[in-house]
Amino acid sequence: MARRVVAISPKTGIGAALLVLALILAALGAVLSRAEPGLGLGRSDWLAIRFTVLQAVCSSFLSVLLAVPVARALARRQFVGRAALVTLLGAPFILPVIVAVLGLLTVFGRSGWVNVALGGVGLPQVSVYGFHGVVLAHVFFNLPLATRLLLQGWQAIPSERFRLVAQLRLGPRAMFRAVEWPMLVQVVPGALALVFVICLTSFAVALTLGGGPRATTIELAIYQAFRFDFDLGRAALLSLVQLALAGGMALVALRFVPAVSIGGGLDRPLQRWDARGGVQRIGDGLAILLAAAFLMLPLGAVTLRGAMGLPQMPATVYQAAGISIGVALASIVVMLALALPMAGWIAGRARGGVEAVGLLGLSASPLMIGTGWFILINPHADPTGFALAVTVLVNAMMALPFALRVLVPPMRDILQVYGRLSATLGLSGWPLWRLVILPRLRAQIGFAAGLCGALSMGDLGVIALFADPDRVTLPLQMYRLMGAYRMEAAAGAALVLLALSLGIFWICDKGGRWRADV
Repeated sequence: MARRVVAISPKTGIGAALLVLALILAALGAVLSRAEPGLGLGRSDWLAIRFTVLQAVCSSFLSVLLAVPVARALARRQFVGRAALVTLLGAPFILPVIVAVLGLLTVFGRSGWVNVALGGVGLPQVSVYGFHGVVLAHVFFNLPLATRLLLQGWQAIPSERFRLVAQLRLGPRAMFRAVEWPMLVQVVPGALALVFVICLTSFAVALTLGGGPRATTIELAIYQAFRFDFDLGRAALLSLVQLALAGGMALVALRFVPAVSIGGGLDRPLQRWDARGGVQRIGDGLAILLAAAFLMLPLGAVTLRGAMGLPQMPATVYQAAGISIGVALASIVVMLALALPMAGWIAGRARGGVEAVGLLGLSASPLMIGTGWFILINPHADPTGFALAVTVLVNAMMALPFALRVLVPPMRDILQVYGRLSATLGLSGWPLWRLVILPRLRAQIGFAAGLCGALSMGDLGVIALFADPDRVTLPLQMYRLMGAYRMEAAAGAALVLLALSLGIFWICDKGGRWRADV
């Protein structure tokens, strides 16, 4: 093991892990102190729990089901623009949720492109609000992620198996049963679990497209109990339910999900001798075309509508943009300060349960953490004064699981390759990091930093609990413009937010790979 060939001091990594654990447990303890189990949950709370689980089940099932033909088509077809399309599949994951929602409303809303086309031919319109809208938005976000996970599974199948299938002259169905189905059995459960957890903890989608007693998620119910009723006991009890649901599924995801690769790569398909017939070609082409259209239409709608709305933006949008940039940069610094020592500690140990520490950020609801810290701060100071600091911490912890998935595998490889030499030279501690690890981990650090920055730029979670009118982030300002029915100004703000999110991701990712030997 790596820990036998190189001495990495575990103190810093353990300290970072304990800090993350303490921040979450402190919030959980505060929530428990206000929870009143004797009062129980009301009918509306049970409806919110039922809706949350139902929409997460449907969203994850549809996302993975639709991802199977798309990933299969990408795995066995080569065409102009394939590498760009595979890269595009990573865009929705870093896309600000509120921006994507506005794009979906432009395409599927009451006066959107789809309903205009349906009305033109005399067909009934479709509604994007409620259950259907929440599921549609979650499929938009998670179909690309599920496709990337399944595509990794196809790329992992040895080419010799496809060559053997060709030599045996097995048909497409027999080949699928013999080669592809066993892979799907291994990969699909993890993809379902990961998408399910993401859908469970989604807040901005339910806030904008849900609402009402029949379309309220647990996250939205926590927000309503906290923000409108100031019922801390009910918010705390719902937070515990959310933690139990998300935490249980997050452990399942840790068990089954492979290392997540959202960036470049996966652009070299295996040589395939099957599915050369016209029907298979047409089917693969349709799957790729429909998936690309489903992803690109909302993005195109945001760009077109936002360009027209730029002149109508109020000055508060630019102030909010500056605050969001500061929050994103601070979140990157905090995330790297936690992720790098934790990754070094995890990589220096045998594979096992220590990786679950990094998963706490995914299993703990941001609103639960925000509620807990509000309860802790409120008796001593005005919580709105700590809004940005708490937002930075929560954003860093939300990005931590994905950063560790990016950093730990290459760090293990570095320690295995250079561990004995480093031990022989007496390198340990900071010299080991500076001379051996960091130069070879630059690309992954840049990607993780860009991912954290983009997710922080588009976050609409904790800040919605703490924010005051004078200090808001750009997503919250955009939501307020939408609530005031200033849709053109909101579209302009969406374009600014989209540009900033993609820009900070590109700068960090490109900076990490600049002159890096990877």
